[in-house]
Amino acid sequence: MMTQEASNTGTRVVFVAPRQVELREFQVGPTPPGHVTARTLATTVSTGTELTILSGEYPPGSKWAAYAQYPFTAGYSHCGRIVEVGEGVKGFEVGDRVVSYSRHESQVVLEPAQILGKVPDGVSDEEASTIALGLIAMNGVRRAELRLGESVVVYGLGVLGLLVTQLARLSGCRPVIGVDIAPQRLAWARETGADAALEGDRDVAAYVAQATGGRMADVLFEVTGNPAIIEKEFSVLRRFGRGVILSSPRGATSFDFHDFCNSPSFTIIGAHNGSTPSCETVFSQWTWPRNTELYLKLIADGELHVDSLISHRFPYREAPSVYEWLLADRGSAGFVILQWAEQ
Repeated sequence: MMTQEASNTGTRVVFVAPRQVELREFQVGPTPPGHVTARTLATTVSTGTELTILSGEYPPGSKWAAYAQYPFTAGYSHCGRIVEVGEGVKGFEVGDRVVSYSRHESQVVLEPAQILGKVPDGVSDEEASTIALGLIAMNGVRRAELRLGESVVVYGLGVLGLLVTQLARLSGCRPVIGVDIAPQRLAWARETGADAALEGDRDVAAYVAQATGGRMADVLFEVTGNPAIIEKEFSVLRRFGRGVILSSPRGATSFDFHDFCNSPSFTIIGAHNGSTPSCETVFSQWTWPRNTELYLKLIADGELHVDSLISHRFPYREAPSVYEWLLADRGSAGFVILQWAEQ
C-alpha cells in the first residue's frame, strides 16, 4: 500500500433536521484493497438541492421527501488529493488530485470507478470542486441537442444557469438570453457572455421576439426550480421549440398540455443528471468521466469561466453559519466553496 498521510478521525457536514446543521466526527478506517483514500481540498455547496433538503420545504410523499432522510450527510461536489492507494489499484498515485461526487467530508474512501477524473494543471482546487454542478449543466445542454445558431433563453441564473449560458454560447447559439430577479446574477451573466440578461418582471417574450426577428426562442432552459412560473416561461418558445427542465422543481405546476405542448408541438425534456449514460458506446459517449475531462479542459483553456463565479469561500468549520446565511438569502451567492485543506 502506498501512503502519504491519512487521519483516523474525519469531520463531515450533517443536516440533523430541517434547518439544523452540525459538524460531526467520524472514524476513518485503513484503506481497503481496491480503494484509495483522498484528503479533501475543497467542496462546493449546491445552493439548489442541498438547500431544498435542508429547508424541509417539499411536498409530502414526493421524491424529495424520500431522499431527505435525516440525519443527512450533505454535499456531492468534491475535490481531494489522494493520500493512500490500496492494494491492486492501478492508474492512481499518492498526490493525484481527483474529483468525485463525495460529500462534505474531510476524508473520503473511493473505488476507482467512483472517481470522475484527475484534475489537470491550470485548474484550481476550488474550480475543480464545482465538478458536480458542471456535469449537471453539461448534461442539460446535451439533452437539449443544441444546434449552431439556435436561440436560447435561460430562466434562472444561479450557477447552473450561468454555466448553461456559457455552454450554449460555446455551442454556437445566438442569442443567449438569461432571466433572473437577482441583480448580482444578472451582472454575472453579462460578464460571462450572455447576449442579454433580463429582470424577471419584464415582458421577456416581447424582448425575445424583438431579439430574434419574431422567430422566438428555439430552446428554453428552466433552472429556477419555481413550479409557479414554468407555464409562463414557455411563452418565449417558437412552434416546435424545446423546453429543458434542468432544475428540480419543488411541487406541481398547473399546465395546460393542449395550449402549452400539443398545439405548439413543443418538446419537453427532462434533464436530471441521472440521465447521463453510465457507460460509453459509439452511440452515447458522454459519460460522467468524459464530461469531466471536457469540463476541466474548458476551464484550463480559459473558455469556461468558473473562478469569476466563486462568490464566497469559507473554512469548513463555518459550515453551520454558511447554511444559515444561504437559507436567508442566496440571491447574492455564486459558487460557495468550503475549504478543507487545513484539516
